[in-house]
Amino acid sequence: MAGENIRPTRLELLRTRRRIVLARKGLNLLKLKRSALIAEFFALSRQALALRGDLQEKIRRGYESIRAAEMIEGPTKLENIAMLLPAVRPVSVATKNVMGVRTPKVDAGAFTPVPAAALLDLPTSIHESIQHFQGIYKVLLDIAEKENALRRLLKEIEKTKRRASAIENVLIPRLQATVRYIKFRFDELERDAFSMLKTVKRKIGEQEEAMAVV
Repeated sequence: MAGENIRPTRLELLRTRRRIVLARKGLNLLKLKRSALIAEFFALSRQALALRGDLQEKIRRGYESIRAAEMIEGPTKLENIAMLLPAVRPVSVATKNVMGVRTPKVDAGAFTPVPAAALLDLPTSIHESIQHFQGIYKVLLDIAEKENALRRLLKEIEKTKRRASAIENVLIPRLQATVRYIKFRFDELERDAFSMLKTVKRKIGEQEEAMAVV
């Protein structure tokens, strides 16, 4: 029986009822948190989707610019100029808090500066190609940041859902069963006490009648 280890006292009844109140408050907070996390998840999803569309457009323009530069300058010159391209700096990753979830914050993806003299010698078509692909690199970092945040938010949403479900479907019903058990035991004790009182009254009445006869 579920209530075998429960002491059917009024103090235990009060404690259990307080626990039910706290559990319901906690459940409401978890549901609010889950709703906020879902809203943030869909907002980030829309941003990531927009960035992916932007990425496809940037890649298309980037390859068009490379083909145009190759047609104007020739493949040999293009390969020689590629040696002057700016190197990518190491990406630094910080963290930020999104609805209580720690997610990565990636920097903008900087490049080492190219000497001014080298920039002046670059043909316009090649300079445009460099700018296109630098933009692609930054968008890729932005997408990676948001998709990582989406995975972490989804994990937190599932975790919050499990905790809320455990409170709603396990903890609160168990506490309510404890309250019912204690009240049932109280009713049993009341019936026993009432039955005992009737027995005592009956015996007293019998004794009084016996003494009256004597």
